[in-house]
Amino acid sequence: MNTLSNTVKLHVEDLGNGAPALVFLHYWGGSSRTWRHVVQRLRPGFRTIAVDQRGWGQSDKPPGGYTLAALADDAQHLIESLGLDHYILVGHSMGGKVAQLLASRRPAGLAGLVLVAPSPPSPMSVPLAVRQDMVKAYDSRESILATVRQVLAANPLQPDDLETVVQDSLQGAPAAKVAWPLAASQEDIGAQAARIRVPTLVISGEKDQVDPPAVLQRELMTRIPQATLHILPGVGHLSPLEAPGDLSDLIRGFATPLAAAMPTQLETPEGSLAGGSVIADTGEHVALPR
Repeated sequence: MNTLSNTVKLHVEDLGNGAPALVFLHYWGGSSRTWRHVVQRLRPGFRTIAVDQRGWGQSDKPPGGYTLAALADDAQHLIESLGLDHYILVGHSMGGKVAQLLASRRPAGLAGLVLVAPSPPSPMSVPLAVRQDMVKAYDSRESILATVRQVLAANPLQPDDLETVVQDSLQGAPAAKVAWPLAASQEDIGAQAARIRVPTLVISGEKDQVDPPAVLQRELMTRIPQATLHILPGVGHLSPLEAPGDLSDLIRGFATPLAAAMPTQLETPEGSLAGGSVIADTGEHVALPR
């Protein structure tokens, strides 16, 4: 796939049909493949759009542009390029924090927000030395396996899912691996999160060591007015792979009542992005302004 000099191309898995569309943003280290079991369970009732965020999967891997604002801009440009006028954002971990920032802009057509083991809007409360060690977590197959088994997953993953996690983590751009633990995770978007006005479902794993339920109760639930929390018993941080059936059921139950709602066109200064045109490329990659 040719890369235009003034764009960032994102790989997109756009499947199924139905409304509202579900737009999936993955965790730090993941890709659109992280959602594959959830997506399979939600089709054909919903159109599912899973994105490789910049620096991950098959998307472009630029040397910079990994702030929360840049990642949110990418997602918003994608949504606008696809002409979505009725959609739900679904964000996991890092993708959850990106989704919070985008939802806080109150973009036209946003019907709801699902936050799966989300990073809270406040800075990650982890010492610098630990965050520096996080940068090395995806350096090798061995370090990734250790991270999954000791931190990310409370339950053994299926062999093919574990291999997907390993390959996605290894293929991440060096800049993307550094940016989240040392910079983006420390961004404070608490004030922005308080502006979210759509129904919001927060899904947390009982045994999540990264963003535990208690942290989400304190740092997230107190900020989003329409948020409700569901805790998955015995599940860790990788719920899209540990408990895809339970997760897809929760998403379906949340999204189905919103299917009948008319899209809300919110007139706000942040409602649409300025910038160059967005170019669709064979339906699998979307080129975005840098």
